[in-house]
Amino acid sequence: MFENRVNLQELSDGVAAIRAEIGKVIIGQHRMVNLLLTAILADGHVLIEGVPGIAKTMASKLLAKTISTGFSRIQFTPDLMPSDILGTSIFNTQKAEFEFRKGPIFSNIVLIDEINRSPAKTQAALFEVMEERQVTLDGKTYKMEKPFVVLATQNPIDQEGTYRLPEAQLDRFLFKIIVTYPSLEEETKILTEFHHHQGQPVQSVNPVWKVEKLEEYRACVKSIHIEMPLVHYIAQLVNQTRSNRDLFLGASPRASLAILNASKAFAAIQGRDFVTPEDIKEIAPVVLNHRVMLTPEKEMEGATSELVIKQLVDKIEVPR
Repeated sequence: MFENRVNLQELSDGVAAIRAEIGKVIIGQHRMVNLLLTAILADGHVLIEGVPGIAKTMASKLLAKTISTGFSRIQFTPDLMPSDILGTSIFNTQKAEFEFRKGPIFSNIVLIDEINRSPAKTQAALFEVMEERQVTLDGKTYKMEKPFVVLATQNPIDQEGTYRLPEAQLDRFLFKIIVTYPSLEEETKILTEFHHHQGQPVQSVNPVWKVEKLEEYRACVKSIHIEMPLVHYIAQLVNQTRSNRDLFLGASPRASLAILNASKAFAAIQGRDFVTPEDIKEIAPVVLNHRVMLTPEKEMEGATSELVIKQLVDKIEVPR
């Protein structure tokens, strides 16, 4: 019988408990929940894209509730200023000096709703804090407390009053999760549950992980084993995005590192202490789909980056 080299029993139990807590309120969307958990363990930010009403914001709020840590929510609007996010210096008349008042970004899990509703100036305010986990204002640097994860949502349909996210910012997100409609069976279950029980209240969701445990689990994830042929496979996948004739912009080495770290976390939540090719094939599309740009010709044909990435992944031979 095979034994794990890294003891993942406690982590597996914790993941199952979080799924159960979120499942009290949200029916279905198992893939989104798995990927959110993967991102939390890989210490990465997540962009969630989907039409309104499919539990993007709710899933993010519930995930934050299952971890005993700070949480804040920021609604992005066209008139939002960088100081509304980061904070500002206020003159204290009693002390006759300026004091820094921290903005809502100073939390552990930060939910940004409709991230593409704010202009470039406000988007740029997130660059440093998302990449370096710090904010520099008035010549002073303020470090973020661990954990620090940004979960952002956007609606791909209603583009009126929105601003395209800069490539530099997109590259700072570990994943872009595209959330789809529930299946017929899931939607029927949603209606049945609401009819009989009026739905489970958000207050019924309980914390599962403490911050200290989360940091322990992240350390476990780093020690997950990956064979060298699979490391080469990851490098091949990312390298192919740079020479693909359908892509105007390929992925950077940051994408390679993201696939490596996220594949380890994904293996861990499956209860394995080693990465398989299937883990990489599952993770690669959500890491790459927002980091590449289609050529104008391919866009005119109606293709999507998701489709091109899928074709690319399917084309490269998987090491065995």
